[in-house]
Amino acid sequence: MGDTVVHLHKSPEPPAEPATVTRLTVVPDPAPAATVPVWVRSGRAIKTAVTHETTKAAARGVARHSLYVFGGAKIVGRRAWDGRTAARYERMLRAAEAAGNHEAAAEWEERGQRYREARHRRRMDLIHSPLDVAKGAAVSAGMGIGGLVLLGIAMAIATKDATDVVTPLMAVIGFINLMITIVRVVWGPALTIGPFLALLALWSVGAHQQAAPQWALPASIRTGEGEPITPSIVVKALRDLGVPALRKAITEMGDAGASMLSPIVIAGCGVEVDVSLPSGVSTIEVQNKRRKLAENLSRHEHEVFITIPQAARTVRLWVADSGALDEPIGPSPLVTDETLTADYTKGRAPWGQDLRGDAALLSVFQRMVLVTGMSNQGKTAALRALALWLALDRTVEFRIADLKGVGDWAMFDGLASVLIQGPTDDHVIQATEMVEDGVQEMNRRLQAPPGTAFPPLILLVDEAQVAFMCPVKDDEKRPYGGSSQTSRYFMACRKIHNQGRAVNVLLWQGTQDPTDQNLPKLVREGAHTRASLALGTESQAVMALGEKAVNGGAAPHLLRPGLDKGTLVVSSDGIEIPKGQASITVRTHYIDNDTAAAIADRAKALRDGVATVHAIERGEERDPLADIAAVVGDAARMRTKDVLPRLAALNPEAYGGWSFLNLTRVLEGTGAEPYKSDGVMVVSRDRLARALAERDADGSASAAG
Repeated sequence: MGDTVVHLHKSPEPPAEPATVTRLTVVPDPAPAATVPVWVRSGRAIKTAVTHETTKAAARGVARHSLYVFGGAKIVGRRAWDGRTAARYERMLRAAEAAGNHEAAAEWEERGQRYREARHRRRMDLIHSPLDVAKGAAVSAGMGIGGLVLLGIAMAIATKDATDVVTPLMAVIGFINLMITIVRVVWGPALTIGPFLALLALWSVGAHQQAAPQWALPASIRTGEGEPITPSIVVKALRDLGVPALRKAITEMGDAGASMLSPIVIAGCGVEVDVSLPSGVSTIEVQNKRRKLAENLSRHEHEVFITIPQAARTVRLWVADSGALDEPIGPSPLVTDETLTADYTKGRAPWGQDLRGDAALLSVFQRMVLVTGMSNQGKTAALRALALWLALDRTVEFRIADLKGVGDWAMFDGLASVLIQGPTDDHVIQATEMVEDGVQEMNRRLQAPPGTAFPPLILLVDEAQVAFMCPVKDDEKRPYGGSSQTSRYFMACRKIHNQGRAVNVLLWQGTQDPTDQNLPKLVREGAHTRASLALGTESQAVMALGEKAVNGGAAPHLLRPGLDKGTLVVSSDGIEIPKGQASITVRTHYIDNDTAAAIADRAKALRDGVATVHAIERGEERDPLADIAAVVGDAARMRTKDVLPRLAALNPEAYGGWSFLNLTRVLEGTGAEPYKSDGVMVVSRDRLARALAERDADGSASAAG
């Protein structure tokens, strides 16, 4: 209960009464507010102070600078031990043995032996040195005193004062006394300050080497943001990679693994180093740990590339500067240099930059091209950049089928002789006929006289997976899509891949998400230049680039979809690839639609004018089976070599390019196939008539049904 307070109030004096009356009023004390115990508030304050970031930073700072002294002492002690013993030679010997370099091991063993012999001689000399020093000191002292006396005698003769004989000797004694006095004055403070100077020196060594635990280092160093790549960082990253044999070998190496590394060199927006793996560690073990290695190097996975150079049991690491790969590269030379022209035979297309920052130049001379990747990653832009460069060679003819049809290739109208744009089955049919016309042109060129020169013909199909997946069949029941021996688009691609390069008829294709269905194996392996943007799986990477390239370190499946747009992994003999590698990563120049149209206008100005066909004109519909029966006529049978010229005479446009294979393909499955009679291939009139009758009967039955 609170105390009662008594207040005295003085009432106003009435004018009629002169006496003053004092009243007493009892006022209760207000109820006290709820209070928090002092120890609870103190505990909260202490907890807040301990968890505050400033407090934690101060604690880390105190711990860090204290540990710098201990770390510096450890480093200085190790250096002193190395200087006084043969430990350095033993470490290098073990490192050479672990690396399997027996020649270097023998050399370090010899050096260590020479060091021990020299040390033994020095120690033996120390045994005899006290006596030699004493003798030398006595002789030196005698000669010194004698010299001082002679100097004194000379002074005495000169001054005619006998006391000057000892003046030089006394001067030396006085100097010695002065030195002793100085030492006595300085010795005390030196004993006091010396330990602090020694601690400061140890702290300096420890701070320079960052000799403190990771948790005590500053935030910028703990995160590794922008941390430069040094030999110690690389070795530590390899040691902590999780490969037991590698960790054991590094631990046993006397130089802590430094002998495994080549000199670290600047390579574009990063650095490059070759790592010679010790015996028992395979390159695939390191490749499979790419993400962990990147994190150990304080980098993101996409900033570390592991390839296999020519040297055995060696991996080549390229480590980007932090964030460098997220910066765009400069514009294409096609944009910056309006005088630039192309040369199909000897020129190289400025496609982009490699990871070193050097220009990535691609030769397309007699090379089939395949560019694949996930949707919306820059496939069309990469393929179009090559075509725009080559269009600046006025001798090159383009026939283009864009099976997406959103206008990405519209600037080639008036530049390409054929331009098909659209995603429907009818567009696929037209694209197939365009490629088949290319086959006919190839056959015509192959049959030309030797030495005939042919201008380049580029058959370019973008979104080619649409053609391979087309379910439509022609009148002869042959599918346009698929990958069978009767698939029209597939077989046309195969024929051009087989022989087209010899007469400069080339097929360039762009596809999405490769599979065995939308990009058959025989087609993808027929391309000389294979490039891939970001993909989803390693199996797709193998389809896109081939098993050899992926085993050699090519990893388009590790590119970041959306973030690495336009970045290609290229496998081709048309681009300069570092020796020993199977692929190279290229960051392509992006050319937007408006800029592409401007470059296309420059290409059109080099030509006299090109009339672009937007659809393949189909001639009069022919019935090959009926035409064959017509040319055979009344003969019981006719040699195939006589049937072909008669068909060509009947309709040169339809049958002018036919060969025995075309004839066999048409008659296959009809019952009227060519057969051998008297050693020559012939066709039978009766079999042809029977095949026509059966076909007509089947057609009538189908119509009735």
